[in-house]
Formats: sequence, structure tokens, C-alpha cells
Amino acid sequence: MAITIERPETEKELTDFVLFQDRVNESRPVRWPAIVPMQLPMLLGQGAFAEDRVVHPLIAREDGDTVARVAAAVDQRYLRRWDEPLGHLIMFEALPGTREATRMLMDEACSWLREEGMLAARCGFGLGEFPFVIDEYEVLPPNLVRQNPPYYHCLLKDAGFESEKGWVDYKIEVDPELVERWEGSVKAAEAAGFDLVLLRDVPEGRRVHDWVETWNDAFYDHWGQSPFTEAEIAGLFEFLGPMGMFDLSILCYRDDEPVGVLWVNPEMADMAVRAPGREIADAERVNMLAIGVRAPARGRGVNLAMASHAYLELARRGYTHLSYTLVLDDNWPSRRTAEKLGAHVCANYMVYRRNFVRR
Repeated sequence: MAITIERPETEKELTDFVLFQDRVNESRPVRWPAIVPMQLPMLLGQGAFAEDRVVHPLIAREDGDTVARVAAAVDQRYLRRWDEPLGHLIMFEALPGTREATRMLMDEACSWLREEGMLAARCGFGLGEFPFVIDEYEVLPPNLVRQNPPYYHCLLKDAGFESEKGWVDYKIEVDPELVERWEGSVKAAEAAGFDLVLLRDVPEGRRVHDWVETWNDAFYDHWGQSPFTEAEIAGLFEFLGPMGMFDLSILCYRDDEPVGVLWVNPEMADMAVRAPGREIADAERVNMLAIGVRAPARGRGVNLAMASHAYLELARRGYTHLSYTLVLDDNWPSRRTAEKLGAHVCANYMVYRRNFVRR
């Protein structure tokens, strides 16, 4: 069979590139659909998310039919922060039985990254992507978290990738004892002089600036993280704010200075595509959460208080299960926070890396 590697360029071709995710996952009983309005502008080199980034999409065709896709990317924000000549491979999807096509696709993508001066490629984290799940394949994950079939790991390893970094997902089952614990965490932080302010109540003139400043500082040393820009966050707020983000997410202040940030999206399971008869379990109707605290305020319960504030509101709305969402395997401060909040590990994820020069 003839395999070719091609670069989609027109808006129609790039839209098809985005929608290939739906084709790969169409047999799933429940799945998150591709979001063309969020992903297409980046591929076209448009919008704030494309700023300081060059994206090179590729598809593998077998006898004329698309069987795999990936986008190679050079992220100048990452390069400036980490001073590491590492490129990213994002939006990887492939049909079953595409070992040779995937190998050729990744070879071509990595060849382009080498020409751009990169010495390695990361697949599974960067430019807003989450890692690959390695065990819990059938459960609907929190919104924006990746779904992938089990065979992806073999395809990536055969294409020259190594396991680089493990992650864990955390979930909580709500009970009265935890609700009491969360209430105590909020009261303790407020008594210590911290002000937990919902994003909807942050003055519009400060909202984006305070968020970006706090997030980038809190996550400055987080493995693999690239800083956000204000234009990028303004776009995310415009998209996610009306969907409930502003009613749950928090900026924490001390003496009018922002010291902590909590990003929470409510559950969006009704947006998932379901096969006839596939019901969404209560344990799948979970939020997405990310939390960061600036160094001077760490160790003072700000992390627990912000998450607890959101969990109390979600419990009040009738949620029976909550998500702490993904955490690096070796991020023990965050993992201990999850445990104190009552969370337990529910799934494992992996980031892959391909080195261009063998050691």
C-alpha cells in the first residue's frame, strides 16, 4: 500500500485535519468532540495562541485515505523560558494498524523540527495539550483532557519515542465529612487575611492582567510549562466565561495583591457525543481544575482554600464526584494537596519524547 506524507494548507484541509479526531474516536461509546473554533485558528497561524509559535501540520495518507495526523510546533515561549532546543508534536491521532504510516509521519515531523534547530521532540504536553492516558480508556475524562486508544503507546514507541514523564488524575466522591473539611479550609484562609474572589467579581480592568501575572509566576518552575499571554487568556475567558468558568474560578488576594489562582470549568458532559443507550455516570460528570500559588503564599493553606471554595459550590449544585485533574507524578506538594482534599488516583497518563541525537 502506498503511504504519503502531506501538509494540509487550505482552511478546508485544516478543518478536516481537526475533525480527524472524531473519525478516530467515532467507535467510542462516549467521547469529547473536536473543537474546530479553538484549534483551527492556531493551525492557520491566527490569533493569540499562535503568537510566538510556528505550527507545521502533517497528515499520513494510505492509498489516498488519511490514516494519521500530527502537528510539529516550535514554541518560542518555551524556548525562552527553558533554554532547551525542544520542539513539540501536538494533535497526534492515528487509526489502528498504522504502524508504518505513523513512523513515516513522525520521521517527517521530526525532520522539520531538526531543520528548525531542535534536538528533541515532546509529544503529549505543550501548547495546551494533556498527556496520553495509559489505563482508564473507557471512562469520560474531565473536559479538555485527552482521550486516546490503547494502541497509541505502541505506535509512539515504534516511532522512536521514550516515556518521559508520568502524570496522575485525581477524583473525589463527595461526602459530609469532606464538605466540613472544605468549609474549615476556606474559613482558615479568610481568617489569615486571604481574600478569595470569584473571577466574575474581579474588576474587568484587572481580571486578565492579575490572572496572567499570578498564573505565570505560580507555574514558572512547573515542568514543561510555557507562559500565557494576556491576549491568549482574554480569548480563553471569552470562550469559557459564559460556560461557567467565572462562577467557579478564583483569584486569591492578600493586601490587594494576587497570590493564588484557581481555574475551574464546570462539568460539560452533555457536550459529549454518546452512542445510543450510553448513559453518562455521575462519576463522569466532573469539573476540570488547575491551581497555582505564588511562592510567598505557599504553605499557608491557600491551595486548599481555593479548591475547597470551588468544591463547596459544586457540591451545593448537586455534584457527587469532583476532579482535582492531572498532576505530575513527582509533584508531591500538589499530590499531597489532592489527598488532603479527599481525592484518590483514578487514572494514569504519560508524556513521550524523541531525542534526535542518541546518547
